Amino acid sequence: MASGLTERDRAKADRQSALLNEAARLFAERGFAGVSLEELGAAVGVSGPAVYRHFANKQALLGAILVRVSERLLEGGGQVVRARPAPRDQLDALVRFHVDFALRDADVIRVQDRDLGSLSDDDRSRVRYLQRAYIDLWIDVLTRLHPERSENDLRVRAHACFGLINSTPHSVRGHSGAPADSTVRAILESMAVSALLV
Repeated sequence: MASGLTERDRAKADRQSALLNEAARLFAERGFAGVSLEELGAAVGVSGPAVYRHFANKQALLGAILVRVSERLLEGGGQVVRARPAPRDQLDALVRFHVDFALRDADVIRVQDRDLGSLSDDDRSRVRYLQRAYIDLWIDVLTRLHPERSENDLRVRAHACFGLINSTPHSVRGHSGAPADSTVRAILESMAVSALLV
Protein backbone atom coordinates (compact mmCIF):
# COMPACT_ATOMS: atom_id res chain seq x y z
CA MET A 1 0.00 0.00 0.00
CA ALA A 2 1.24 3.44 -0.94
CA SER A 3 0.38 4.90 2.46
CA GLY A 4 2.12 2.08 4.33
CA LEU A 5 -1.01 1.60 6.46
CA THR A 6 -2.94 -1.64 6.59
CA GLU A 7 -6.73 -1.80 6.80
CA ARG A 8 -6.31 -2.68 10.47
CA ASP A 9 -4.09 0.37 11.05
CA ARG A 10 -6.66 2.62 9.40
CA ALA A 11 -9.52 1.09 11.38
CA LYS A 12 -7.58 1.63 14.62
CA ALA A 13 -6.83 5.25 13.70
CA ASP A 14 -10.50 5.84 12.82
CA ARG A 15 -11.65 4.31 16.11
CA GLN A 16 -9.17 6.43 18.05
CA SER A 17 -10.34 9.59 16.28
CA ALA A 18 -13.97 8.67 16.97
CA LEU A 19 -13.14 8.12 20.65
CA LEU A 20 -11.52 11.55 20.90
CA ASN A 21 -14.51 13.23 19.25
CA GLU A 22 -17.12 11.41 21.33
CA ALA A 23 -15.17 11.91 24.55
CA ALA A 24 -15.00 15.65 23.87
CA ARG A 25 -18.77 15.72 23.30
CA LEU A 26 -19.57 13.71 26.45
CA PHE A 27 -17.07 15.57 28.65
CA ALA A 28 -18.55 18.87 27.41
CA GLU A 29 -22.06 17.69 28.28
CA ARG A 30 -21.39 16.10 31.67
CA GLY A 31 -17.86 16.90 32.75
CA PHE A 32 -14.86 14.59 32.92
CA ALA A 33 -15.94 13.03 36.24
CA GLY A 34 -19.49 12.47 34.99
CA VAL A 35 -18.59 10.12 32.13
CA SER A 36 -17.67 6.47 32.61
CA LEU A 37 -15.30 4.40 30.50
CA GLU A 38 -18.25 2.19 29.55
CA GLU A 39 -20.15 5.19 28.21
CA LEU A 40 -17.13 6.27 26.18
CA GLY A 41 -16.81 2.83 24.65
CA ALA A 42 -20.54 2.57 23.94
CA ALA A 43 -20.45 5.93 22.12
CA VAL A 44 -18.18 4.38 19.46
CA GLY A 45 -19.61 0.86 19.54
CA VAL A 46 -17.04 -0.93 21.73
CA SER A 47 -16.93 -2.18 25.32
CA GLY A 48 -15.47 -0.01 28.05
CA PRO A 49 -12.35 -2.17 28.44
CA ALA A 50 -11.72 -1.95 24.67
CA VAL A 51 -10.95 1.75 25.18
CA TYR A 52 -7.69 0.61 26.81
CA ARG A 53 -6.46 -0.54 23.40
CA HIS A 54 -6.25 3.14 22.45
CA PHE A 55 -5.65 5.01 25.71
CA ALA A 56 -4.12 3.97 29.03
CA ASN A 57 -7.07 5.38 30.98
CA LYS A 58 -9.74 8.10 30.93
CA GLN A 59 -7.24 10.75 32.05
CA ALA A 60 -4.97 9.88 29.12
CA LEU A 61 -7.94 10.31 26.78
CA LEU A 62 -8.62 13.76 28.24
CA GLY A 63 -4.94 14.61 27.81
CA ALA A 64 -4.99 13.50 24.18
CA ILE A 65 -7.99 15.75 23.46
CA LEU A 66 -6.47 18.89 25.00
CA VAL A 67 -2.87 18.35 23.87
CA ARG A 68 -4.01 17.59 20.32
CA VAL A 69 -6.13 20.72 20.03
CA SER A 70 -3.37 22.89 21.53
CA GLU A 71 -0.87 21.49 19.02
CA ARG A 72 -3.32 22.10 16.19
CA LEU A 73 -3.86 25.72 17.23
CA LEU A 74 -0.15 26.45 17.43
CA GLU A 75 0.63 24.76 14.13
CA GLY A 76 -2.30 26.39 12.32
CA GLY A 77 -1.63 29.81 13.80
CA GLY A 78 1.99 29.59 12.74
CA GLN A 79 0.99 28.70 9.18
CA VAL A 80 -1.41 31.65 9.09
CA VAL A 81 1.29 34.09 10.17
CA ARG A 82 3.99 32.70 7.86
CA ALA A 83 1.68 32.90 4.82
CA ARG A 84 1.24 36.70 5.11
CA PRO A 85 3.92 39.40 5.36
CA ALA A 86 1.78 42.31 6.57
CA PRO A 87 0.82 42.36 10.28
CA ARG A 88 -2.74 43.61 9.62
CA ASP A 89 -3.33 40.74 7.18
CA GLN A 90 -1.85 38.37 9.75
CA LEU A 91 -4.20 39.65 12.44
CA ASP A 92 -7.28 39.33 10.23
CA ALA A 93 -6.26 35.79 9.30
CA LEU A 94 -5.53 34.81 12.92
CA VAL A 95 -8.96 36.05 13.96
CA ARG A 96 -10.63 34.07 11.15
CA PHE A 97 -8.60 31.00 12.09
CA HIS A 98 -9.56 31.22 15.76
CA VAL A 99 -13.23 31.87 15.02
CA ASP A 100 -13.23 28.77 12.78
CA PHE A 101 -11.75 26.80 15.66
CA ALA A 102 -14.31 28.09 18.18
CA LEU A 103 -17.25 27.27 15.91
CA ARG A 104 -15.91 23.84 15.03
CA ASP A 105 -14.57 22.80 18.46
CA ALA A 106 -16.90 24.43 20.97
CA ASP A 107 -17.06 21.14 22.92
CA VAL A 108 -13.28 21.03 23.31
CA ILE A 109 -13.23 24.62 24.53
CA ARG A 110 -15.79 23.77 27.18
CA VAL A 111 -13.78 20.72 28.27
CA GLN A 112 -10.63 22.85 28.49
CA ASP A 113 -12.38 25.48 30.62
CA ARG A 114 -13.90 22.98 33.03
CA ASP A 115 -11.54 20.00 33.18
CA LEU A 116 -7.99 21.31 32.72
CA GLY A 117 -7.38 20.50 36.39
CA SER A 118 -8.13 16.82 35.75
CA LEU A 119 -5.13 16.42 33.42
CA SER A 120 -1.97 14.65 34.51
CA ASP A 121 0.83 17.01 35.53
CA ASP A 122 2.75 16.26 32.32
CA ASP A 123 -0.23 16.86 30.03
CA ARG A 124 -1.23 20.04 31.86
CA SER A 125 2.32 21.36 31.53
CA ARG A 126 2.35 20.51 27.81
CA VAL A 127 -1.00 22.20 27.20
CA ARG A 128 0.11 25.33 29.07
CA TYR A 129 3.36 25.48 27.08
CA LEU A 130 1.53 25.15 23.75
CA GLN A 131 -1.07 27.74 24.72
CA ARG A 132 1.60 30.25 25.74
CA ALA A 133 3.36 29.74 22.41
CA TYR A 134 0.06 30.29 20.56
CA ILE A 135 -0.62 33.50 22.48
CA ASP A 136 2.92 34.65 21.72
CA LEU A 137 2.11 34.39 17.98
CA TRP A 138 -0.68 36.90 18.53
CA ILE A 139 1.49 39.14 20.71
CA ASP A 140 4.18 39.27 18.01
CA VAL A 141 1.65 40.42 15.42
CA LEU A 142 0.01 42.92 17.79
CA THR A 143 3.41 44.35 18.74
CA ARG A 144 4.07 45.22 15.12
CA LEU A 145 0.64 46.84 14.84
CA HIS A 146 0.92 48.70 18.18
CA PRO A 147 4.63 49.24 18.95
CA GLU A 148 3.72 51.92 21.48
CA ARG A 149 1.84 49.47 23.73
CA SER A 150 3.42 47.30 26.40
CA GLU A 151 3.50 43.53 26.12
CA ASN A 152 1.25 43.27 29.18
CA ASP A 153 -1.32 45.53 27.53
CA LEU A 154 -1.30 43.43 24.36
CA ARG A 155 -1.46 40.16 26.31
CA VAL A 156 -4.58 41.34 28.15
CA ARG A 157 -6.16 42.30 24.83
CA ALA A 158 -5.32 38.92 23.29
CA HIS A 159 -6.79 37.02 26.26
CA ALA A 160 -9.92 39.18 26.19
CA CYS A 161 -10.27 38.48 22.48
CA PHE A 162 -10.03 34.72 23.10
CA GLY A 163 -12.65 35.03 25.82
CA LEU A 164 -15.03 36.76 23.43
CA ILE A 165 -14.50 34.26 20.63
CA ASN A 166 -14.36 31.09 22.73
CA SER A 167 -17.43 31.70 24.87
CA THR A 168 -19.90 32.82 22.21
CA PRO A 169 -20.51 29.72 20.03
CA HIS A 170 -21.50 27.60 23.04
CA SER A 171 -23.67 30.27 24.59
CA VAL A 172 -25.76 31.05 21.49
CA ARG A 173 -26.42 27.48 20.33
CA GLY A 174 -29.51 25.65 21.43
CA HIS A 175 -31.63 28.77 21.94
CA SER A 176 -34.74 29.32 19.85
CA GLY A 177 -33.94 31.71 17.06
CA ALA A 178 -30.18 31.13 17.48
CA PRO A 179 -28.25 32.74 14.61
CA ALA A 180 -26.57 30.66 11.94
CA ASP A 181 -22.85 29.99 12.27
CA SER A 182 -22.19 32.33 9.35
CA THR A 183 -23.86 35.19 11.25
CA VAL A 184 -22.02 34.37 14.46
CA ARG A 185 -18.76 34.17 12.50
CA ALA A 186 -19.20 37.61 10.94
CA ILE A 187 -20.09 39.23 14.27
CA LEU A 188 -17.19 37.63 16.13
CA GLU A 189 -14.63 38.48 13.46
CA SER A 190 -15.75 42.11 13.32
CA MET A 191 -15.84 42.55 17.12
CA ALA A 192 -12.50 40.80 17.67
CA VAL A 193 -10.62 42.84 15.08
CA SER A 194 -12.19 46.08 16.33
CA ALA A 195 -11.23 45.29 19.93
CA LEU A 196 -7.64 44.49 18.99
CA LEU A 197 -7.17 47.54 16.75
CA VAL A 198 -8.88 50.20 18.88
